[in-house]
Amino acid sequence: MCRLFIGARSDLWESRAKSLRIDGVATSIRMETFFWITLDEIAARDAMTTNQLITKLYHEAMDADHDIGNFTSFLRVCCGRYHSLMATGEIPSALSQSIGGLQADAILAREEQRLAGQREAPSGSTVN
Repeated sequence: MCRLFIGARSDLWESRAKSLRIDGVATSIRMETFFWITLDEIAARDAMTTNQLITKLYHEAMDADHDIGNFTSFLRVCCGRYHSLMATGEIPSALSQSIGGLQADAILAREEQRLAGQREAPSGSTVN
């Protein structure tokens, strides 16, 4: 099993920084290449640059009154959720399909139901 993970290209976990401006303030974000590739993919689906996506995520998180003290962790979780939602079929795998047009409220409700079911499962068991 571990071979599947350790056999990946080593550049995927190399960390690199990207400088950008959010509301005119220069900032730098350091993440592993895997996450940058994922953010690039998400942005491209809605005809945005990665910087535009990051800025949009920042503004929408602030508008929702989220405490994003560790914005880089927030971005990593966004990437993980993107892959998870694609795996469950909530986000179409066709990269040509926009994410912005999806019914976010319905997807979030189904995701919450799945997570609630996982929390209720007895320890050591798996939930399908």
